[in-house]
Amino acid sequence: MNGIVKLKSLLNTELVRVSFLNGLSTVVKMITGLVSIKVISVIIGPSGVALLGQLTNFSTILLIVANGGINAGITKYLSEHSDEEDKYNLYLGTGFWITMVFSTITGLVLIFGAEYFSQIILNDVKFKLVFYIFGGTIIFYALNALLVAIINGFKDYNRYLQASLLGSFIGLAFTVTLSVKFGIMGALISSITFQSVVFLLTLFIVRKAPWFKTGSFIKLYDRVTASKLSHYAVMALVSAITVPGSQLFVRGYITKVQSIHEAGLWEGMNRISTMYLFVIMTSLSVYYLPRLAELKTKLEIRNEIFSVYKLMIPFLLICITVIYFGRDLLIQLLFTREFNGMHSLFEFQLIGDVLKMCGWVLGYVLIAKAMTKVYIFMELLNFFNSILLGIFFVNKFGTYGATISYALVHCIYLVTMLVILRKIIFANKLRTSV
Repeated sequence: MNGIVKLKSLLNTELVRVSFLNGLSTVVKMITGLVSIKVISVIIGPSGVALLGQLTNFSTILLIVANGGINAGITKYLSEHSDEEDKYNLYLGTGFWITMVFSTITGLVLIFGAEYFSQIILNDVKFKLVFYIFGGTIIFYALNALLVAIINGFKDYNRYLQASLLGSFIGLAFTVTLSVKFGIMGALISSITFQSVVFLLTLFIVRKAPWFKTGSFIKLYDRVTASKLSHYAVMALVSAITVPGSQLFVRGYITKVQSIHEAGLWEGMNRISTMYLFVIMTSLSVYYLPRLAELKTKLEIRNEIFSVYKLMIPFLLICITVIYFGRDLLIQLLFTREFNGMHSLFEFQLIGDVLKMCGWVLGYVLIAKAMTKVYIFMELLNFFNSILLGIFFVNKFGTYGATISYALVHCIYLVTMLVILRKIIFANKLRTSV
C-alpha cells in the first residue's frame, strides 16, 4: 500500500508533468529525426554524415558564442525573479543587447572567414557558401535560442512545447527539401538555417506572453545584471569549446587514421544516442535547471537529484536494452547497408550514454548554483580526457576504441562529480544551506 502511495506521489510531481509534455514533443522530434537521418544517410552516405557532424559541432560552438553564453543564466535568474517585473525586465533587456552584439560580431567573422572555415571544418573551400549563409543568419539563430531560454525561465511549458514542435517540423522540411534538391550542400545549409526561420514562429508564439514587451528588450541594459550573467557566460563558453570541440577533434582523428567512412559510422552512432537521449536532455533543461535554482538547502537538492534518478535510470535501462538487441534492425531502418559497420559500436556507446546522463544530473547543480570554477575544471577534465583517451583507444582498437573512450570519459566524470558533491549527495536530514 505504501508503495502505491509513493508511486502516485511520484507521478503527481511537476517533473512527471513536464516530462510528459516533453515526451509528446520528443515523440514528434524522434519521428522527424528518424525521417531526417534516413534521408541524409541515403543521399549523402557515411562520408557526408561525417561532414555534417563536423558542421553541427562547429555551429554549436558558434551559437553559444553568438549568445554570449548567457542563456543558462537567463533561465536561472528569470526563474528566480519571475514575479518581480522590474528585475526580470533588466535580464530581458540586458540579454537582448548582449545577444545582438555578440551575434553580429560572430556573423561578420563567419562571412569574412568563410573560405578559411570551409577548409578547416569541411576540408574543402567549395563549401564556403555554407559559411556565408550561416554568417548572415546566425543573429536570428541566436535570438531564437534567447527566446527559448526566456520561455524556459518563466516555466511557460505550453509555449515551449509549441516552439519545440514547430522547430521539429521546420527542421524536417528544410532537411528533406534541401538535401533532395542540392545533396550534401543542401544538407549542410539546412542544418544551419532552419533555426533562423523558427525564430519568426517563436516570436509569433510569445507575442501575447505577459512578459513580452518590446520596450523591455530594446530600452534596458544594466551593467550589474550583465556582470551576473557573465558567470554563466564563462561556463557556457568553456562548454562551447570543450564538448563539441572534443567531438570535432575525435571525428577528425578517426578520419585521419581510419577513413572518412569510419568517421561517418561513428557520427551515425552519435546520432542514435542524441535521438533517444533527447527526452532526458530537454527535461533537464526545461524543468531541472529552474527547479535547482529555487532550492536553498543541501537536503532539498539531494532529494531533487534522487527524484530525477528514480525516473531517468529505469527509462535509460529500458532504452539501451531495446536499442542493443534491436541494433541491426535499427541500422537498417535509420541508415543504409553502408552503415552496417556500426553494429560493433553499440556496446560501449550505450554504457557511455547511461554514465553521461547520470553525470549530467549532477553537473546541472554546478550550473544552477553558479559554481563557476568547479564547472570549468570539470569541462576541461572532460575535454582533455576525450582527446587523450580518444587518441589512445582509436590507435589501439580503431573506431570501436572511440566508443570505449566515450564510456570511460563519462565514468571518470561521474565519479569525480560524486566526490565533489559528496556533501550534497550524502546529506543528512539537517537542512543545511548550500
